[in-house]
Amino acid sequence: MVPKIRRGSRTHGLLVYLYGPGKRDEHTDPHLVGSWDGFAPDPGRDTSPDPDPKVTLARLAAALDLRVKQAGDKAPAEHVWHCSVRTDPGDRTLTDDEWNTVARRLVHAVNLSPEGDPDGCRWVAVRHADDHIHILATMVRGDLRRPRMNYDFKKAQAECRRIEQEMSLRRLKPGDGTGAKTPTSAERFKAERSGRPETPRETLREAVRQAVAGAASEAEFFTRLREAGLRVKLRRAPSGVILGYTVALPGDRNRDREPVWFAGSTLAPDLSYPKIQRRLADGTADAAPLPEAASGRSDWSQPARGRRTATGIAERAALLLDSDDDEAAAQLVGLGELLDAVAQTSPAATRAELGAAARSFERATRSHVRAGRADTRAIRSAARGIIQAGGALGRGEDGGTTAMLVSTLVLVALAAARWHSARGHAQQAEASRQAAEHLRAAYRQAAAAPMQVLRDQGRALPEAQRRTYETTIRAALTENSTRPGSSTKSDALAATLARAEEAGHDPKVLLQKAIAMRELDTAQDVNDVLVWRLRRLARLPTHPGESTRRPQAGTGSATPPANATSVRTALPASARPAAPDPRSRPPRR
Repeated sequence: MVPKIRRGSRTHGLLVYLYGPGKRDEHTDPHLVGSWDGFAPDPGRDTSPDPDPKVTLARLAAALDLRVKQAGDKAPAEHVWHCSVRTDPGDRTLTDDEWNTVARRLVHAVNLSPEGDPDGCRWVAVRHADDHIHILATMVRGDLRRPRMNYDFKKAQAECRRIEQEMSLRRLKPGDGTGAKTPTSAERFKAERSGRPETPRETLREAVRQAVAGAASEAEFFTRLREAGLRVKLRRAPSGVILGYTVALPGDRNRDREPVWFAGSTLAPDLSYPKIQRRLADGTADAAPLPEAASGRSDWSQPARGRRTATGIAERAALLLDSDDDEAAAQLVGLGELLDAVAQTSPAATRAELGAAARSFERATRSHVRAGRADTRAIRSAARGIIQAGGALGRGEDGGTTAMLVSTLVLVALAAARWHSARGHAQQAEASRQAAEHLRAAYRQAAAAPMQVLRDQGRALPEAQRRTYETTIRAALTENSTRPGSSTKSDALAATLARAEEAGHDPKVLLQKAIAMRELDTAQDVNDVLVWRLRRLARLPTHPGESTRRPQAGTGSATPPANATSVRTALPASARPAAPDPRSRPPRR
């Protein structure tokens, strides 16, 4: 049940709309379902001998405005309180009596007309559709004082959550005031008339979010906005210092044929200019692409290197989220940028699901929790590296690293859901879970080809060798009390262990290291998760057809090649992958 509150100054005009046909003849059988005293005249169902709807409507408007007229100059300029309340499309149809109960409870909750108060404000509830009502109240009490209505929206939301539970309706998640502003009805109707799939507000919000992902400076951010085709206008002080910005879609104009401008703060709370400025200052992304050797191989393509580096950094962010530290709030913002970067540069087959994941996760990046030491340089550098590498991804190593990264991002999104749930952030937790579902769908698309090749390779191993690897896998999972997930087929994992051993690694040591990196209980398929962890730890190509470079002679475990050491020390401390510690694993959930 969703309440939307507005304020105005025209009682009669609003009643004309509520009792009229609607803008597209969508109003049917408008009538009162409740009023302040239960005896208000009803223009929709007037039973007088010679009813005239216009006369009855004027009588109703006069009755509602009586206290406003009596208050004179003491009445507020915007004296009309208007709240529409809508049920979910999947909910049952409420009766008029039930809607009357809803209206009475809401005007009581926001202190307009408390139960038992003879001086409460006058109000009516009009129903002109099955799924919603409109509550109209005039904000002058019987004693001619104004009602105290602080936080009326939050109070209405809280009462709706209680009504949902008591009336067995779909229970929505309570908000905390950090959500982005939803499009108005006028914006939605305009988008439909223009043939747009979404409103300009939503299009601009996503474009601005993508422009800030991995940006190294304000100048780059504004350049990206213009390159995305947006109209950009900067607001400057007399000294020339930028104070803010507004954006508009080309072709989106108002009735005066002027561009419709949106300030960043009206698109989303975290897209205001001061907050973007602070984000760029707190976690400035590296201006140059990450070094080739960061992945341990200089022959991999730039998109593959960027995704491999991002996978390790995402793992570290997941560990911070699992630690239940408030400092992880900064990582959520960086993860949102990383998702935007991946969605912009991924192959067409996965772009739609990754874009949906980024849009869902956007809600999870905002809360009232503030990190005291917001260091997002590593994760923003990873996002920047992915964007700079571009989207020229093929079916081989480049595409395989997308599956590797997305597999990790699924677990990161679920860790974010747990982090938010522990703090009572219901909307953000649900948004994280939705993002995880989209990421799982994207993973299935990205991993289908490379995983099938790996399974074929695993089945082609000599019987004795395959049984040895399967025994190693079962022992490792049992020893670490790890749930094996929904799939028990370990062909791809066996093939990966064989490839790692061929490259000079100890399969048992490497597998234990992969398992100890973090919990696996939230993975739908543990084998898939371990395959990608092993291939990253052992510096194996993500595409099975690529060649494997052996480590230095004499290394019998998962020791990285010598040239990787200098790269690790060259990176900032926050960008270096943390050494896994089995004792740091979070408890099972």
